[in-house]
Amino acid sequence: MEILSTLLKPVVDFALPPRCPICGVTVEADNRFCLSCWNSLDFLTEPWCASCGRPFAFEQAAGTQCAACLKKPPDHDGVRAVVAYDDNSSLLPMRLKYGGRLGFAELIAGQLERFLGEIPADALIVPVPLHRWRLWSRGFNQSVLIGRALSERSGIAMETGVLARKDATPPLRSMSAKERRRLVKNAFAVSHDAQSKLKGRAVILIDDVYTTGSTANACARILKVSGADQVTVFCWARVLTEYDQS
Repeated sequence: MEILSTLLKPVVDFALPPRCPICGVTVEADNRFCLSCWNSLDFLTEPWCASCGRPFAFEQAAGTQCAACLKKPPDHDGVRAVVAYDDNSSLLPMRLKYGGRLGFAELIAGQLERFLGEIPADALIVPVPLHRWRLWSRGFNQSVLIGRALSERSGIAMETGVLARKDATPPLRSMSAKERRRLVKNAFAVSHDAQSKLKGRAVILIDDVYTTGSTANACARILKVSGADQVTVFCWARVLTEYDQS
């Protein structure tokens, strides 16, 4: 099978050449950006808030928190997002979720690998769950696909049964932070054996986009109540407007 795949690759590449995930121009390999789109992405790096991972514009002293975290610390232990959310970066999760471009999960996982150095080796990957009705409608959970790809790359175990979405919340895209918090406050539940799997362990909570933090905080709260030592959110993109502080 591997020999056949190797022989057919030039034919497939000719008929269906690899394309940039953002603009669609031909690129040299799958899951690669063209130079123009790569340069257009706002990659997030330190310095960032010690509590939520929100990037700072200038170097800060170790342990510095952003204004939002000083006012109300998050329930999670930080967000590690690859890029800032904008018109270009938003196309990847949109095409993954609604366009069926499942290969983009592998691309996102590859970018998330750079954050693993600060995570304990015995951590557990837990994807943000979809409600069963949405899962049946879409056919897949994009967070599971990203988490599985990251697990395969890193060797870190993933658990999809620890956390469940018990309430079918409506789409949150157009809602305020306050409305989101109210809707997801009690939307999640853990399995009966969650404590044995989570006790004392670090959790990598996988999502595609971090907007207001409502979903991540709701998940982190119940994971910590069930024994998790820390919960760090890994995602492709993060909204950085004042919207996520309202």
